Amino acid sequence: MEMIPVVDLQKQYHSIRAELDEAIAGVIESGTYILGREVTEFENEFARYCETGHAIGVASGTDAIELALRSCDISAGDEVIVPSHTAVATVAAVERAGAKPVFVDIELDRFGMDPQAVSASITSQTRCIMPVHLYGCPVDLKPILELARSNHLLIVEDCSQAHGALYQGRKVGAWGDAAAFSFYPTKNLGAGGDGGAVVTNNPALAEKIQLLRQYGWKERYISSVKGMNSRLDELQAAILRVKLRHLDAWNAQRREHANLYLELLKNTELMLPVQPKEDQHVFHQFVVRHSRRDALQQYLRSQGVQTSILYPVPVHLQPAYKTSGAQVDPLPQSERAAREVLSLPMFPEMTLAQIRQVCRSIMSFYAL
Repeated sequence: MEMIPVVDLQKQYHSIRAELDEAIAGVIESGTYILGREVTEFENEFARYCETGHAIGVASGTDAIELALRSCDISAGDEVIVPSHTAVATVAAVERAGAKPVFVDIELDRFGMDPQAVSASITSQTRCIMPVHLYGCPVDLKPILELARSNHLLIVEDCSQAHGALYQGRKVGAWGDAAAFSFYPTKNLGAGGDGGAVVTNNPALAEKIQLLRQYGWKERYISSVKGMNSRLDELQAAILRVKLRHLDAWNAQRREHANLYLELLKNTELMLPVQPKEDQHVFHQFVVRHSRRDALQQYLRSQGVQTSILYPVPVHLQPAYKTSGAQVDPLPQSERAAREVLSLPMFPEMTLAQIRQVCRSIMSFYAL
């Protein structure tokens, strides 16, 4: 039995192999590997794609969040409001910037932070709200932006799973003071290793991030501020430049796959993802919910269908954070999501036959 994978990066590589091989060879032949032409060109192209004035390539999505926060002068004693149903990387980056994460619950339709929970969590120490566009679905930003404005707070978007997603016709990442992207290989726009970027419309923040990513250098070996080493390398930038040309087509293919899933699974007991009419979901993950999630996952594995769980434990209940005192109150929707979410196979190169096979396997689970 051939396993249907959650994602197939080999198929993606073979679909654009000639372009990638040429780009990689060009970097190696150039002899320039750090902060050269490829990085500069990718930053320009990605900024245009994101509808922002600036993009700064860094070493990872986690670094991107940290550098975005540090560029906003967020540090020890400051509070950053984050959803608990997210990757631990989101929270780790907040702590690396020296700030305190304040966990809030989510709304189950989009898996985005609940504005009412955000409002209730604002204190005199709050400096920033960090909406996470999870699974490729834009957060409903309007009420969060209004909260930020009325309370004089910053907005840093975590767009690590939402490359190309639209909120009210505008790209995610272009709404806040800054936004962080990850280029981990499985992302909609993925590198051949780790990579990330910060985008912003604020030239002062962009300049500061450029300093922070390389030891605070304005001139080589002279640190004007205390920085770090977080540089997107030339090879990754060259790979990303190739893939960026295909991103919209790949996202369109993901939406077509999602529409077929939604049609074939509409009469099952599964709780299916929403597609907000005024926004554009890019389906980094096709996430369903089911009260017997673990049994369903085990059955699908026996039928040759690979699935994944993002994320099995909300951050406020993770061992490293449960005992930290950062969160006391339960977050019922985040905890429910962790019990119920299941990511079905989703990648642009999937065949319609594979999608139908996944759906047949799900329906046969109900017949047991």
